[in-house]
Amino acid sequence: MILCPNDEAVSRQYHQEILANAEALLQSLEMPYRVVNVCTGDLGMGQVQKFDIETWMPSRGGYGETHSASRFYEFQARRLNMRYRGADGVVRYVHTLNNTVIASPRILIPLLELNQNADGSVTVPKALRPYMGGMERIEARKQP
Repeated sequence: MILCPNDEAVSRQYHQEILANAEALLQSLEMPYRVVNVCTGDLGMGQVQKFDIETWMPSRGGYGETHSASRFYEFQARRLNMRYRGADGVVRYVHTLNNTVIASPRILIPLLELNQNADGSVTVPKALRPYMGGMERIEARKQP
């Protein structure tokens, strides 16, 4: 969650930054994705704008939502009474933004499907190898 000054331009700037963070993650994993600017009729309560990032899921033959970045302006802050006093002395509600950088259950589908090999093993994306002790492939354990 981002809390920022009650300024539309600042909110928009942060919204672009959190969207770019989510995109950078998918780019580092070398996964095909698309960004959807969600239409007003599909926005959740209080959302001013929302971008969904959908990643290609071969088993579905299409894209599925794996990330979301939303801007709320004052909506959440009013409900939580989160305010600040600006340099001009005026008390204002903060603007809030939410970003699901990665929803682990949802990202597992394309992560595994896009990296699965014919023998059933999964090639670990280069960006994840440092976090997996250098492992390059996930293979089924051989039964004794």
